[in-house]
Amino acid sequence: MTPAWMPMGYMLKQVARLPTWLANPDVADICSVSGCISQPFADYTGHWRHNGHWFFDRPGTASDLAALEDVDASGLTNFYYEAWPEEYDEATASWSPLRAPADIPTEVQRPDAPQLLGFDVVTWSAGSGPECSPLSCNLLAARLTVNQHCLFDSTEEAVAALTAGLFNDSEPGPFRIVAVYQVAP
Repeated sequence: MTPAWMPMGYMLKQVARLPTWLANPDVADICSVSGCISQPFADYTGHWRHNGHWFFDRPGTASDLAALEDVDASGLTNFYYEAWPEEYDEATASWSPLRAPADIPTEVQRPDAPQLLGFDVVTWSAGSGPECSPLSCNLLAARLTVNQHCLFDSTEEAVAALTAGLFNDSEPGPFRIVAVYQVAP
């Protein structure tokens, strides 16, 4: 039996169109988990409303904070994330169970009708929040098969790429596979 995916939370982001330096004609936009290219709505950390994954437990929290920060949320996209129950360590070429964050309360409310966009591979070397998405941040999407959102279409593709060493030396791991969903704000 496959362990359940771990709910991580919500984030409101400005989705970037395909950057000219990412040579993949199949990519239309960057819906990566990291904020390197498609950035979060604001620097929200000072409000301390995020959970242990550094996302939000409820779909409307980011919109509320955007209003507090005087950010126009009309052109932003609300995402919901879930993590594969294991993370990959490239140094040992092994998978280990993903543990729920213990330092900050995390009680994610699952969305009713999320639209799956694909699966990202994200680094988590500091152990607190997402760092880089090597598919976009390190241009791996230029040589790997990804969908229009710069994401894998399946978990199996992400697992195969990691175990084949295709993410080795791209960024410090461990690497987590994250399902990326679009949801109503």
